[in-house]
Amino acid sequence: MMTFASSEIMSWVGAFLWPLFRVAALVTAAPVFGARTVPVRIKLVFALMITFVIMPLLPPPPAVDPLSGEAVLITLNQILIGVAMGLALQLVFAMFVLGGQVIAYQMGLGFSTMVDPASGTTVPVISQFYVITLTLIFFALDGHLVFIDVVAESFRTLPIGMSGLTRDGMWQLAVWGGKMYAGAVQIALPAIAALLLINLTFGIVTRSAPQFNIFSLGFPIAILAGFFIMIATLDVISAQVGNQLTVIFEFMRWLAGG
Repeated sequence: MMTFASSEIMSWVGAFLWPLFRVAALVTAAPVFGARTVPVRIKLVFALMITFVIMPLLPPPPAVDPLSGEAVLITLNQILIGVAMGLALQLVFAMFVLGGQVIAYQMGLGFSTMVDPASGTTVPVISQFYVITLTLIFFALDGHLVFIDVVAESFRTLPIGMSGLTRDGMWQLAVWGGKMYAGAVQIALPAIAALLLINLTFGIVTRSAPQFNIFSLGFPIAILAGFFIMIATLDVISAQVGNQLTVIFEFMRWLAGG
């Protein structure tokens, strides 16, 4: 008859639960995987599958009683690490949402909004178009596989223990919030420049011919020009998606001590 000591059982539980906390927090905070449209059971199954796959590759967990105060601190560290890495990836998606909002306001489609099923917030339809495009490119570039690789590598560069994210890492994550706005401006800059020229043209026409009803033609022309600009810059946006995903995955590795 096989018997197991309580210390062995507790070590097995700790070796599974601590990685699960980090993976589950990352899956919940990350876009696509943690979207509101994804059922909670699917998220849980996905987190369990990743944990089971990477468990044999993990370094030995610290010899700490899972019911002690040190174990609680380790658990909080794992949750914080997962949430921070997921938030970093979330900033890329927020960048394109914000860029789409700027373009929509310039086109005159700021009133045309819909509920984003991923976040549950109301965003312009242009932002939703960019989010869908970003999601498709994310899977086309095997972003989900890179995501799993980053998760597994984080346990090697930042093992389970009392140490968590550094102060520099938290500061750089806050700095990435500023980069989100800079990236959104880069996405919307072609549309801003082109629509600004169109509006200046309307202003000149209105000034030279006041009797001309420019409002009856201005809005349709601005909307049509905005759609043409979006189509013309789609290749550039696709390349920027790949660059931003590469940069953010490297940042996630660095954030986890890589």
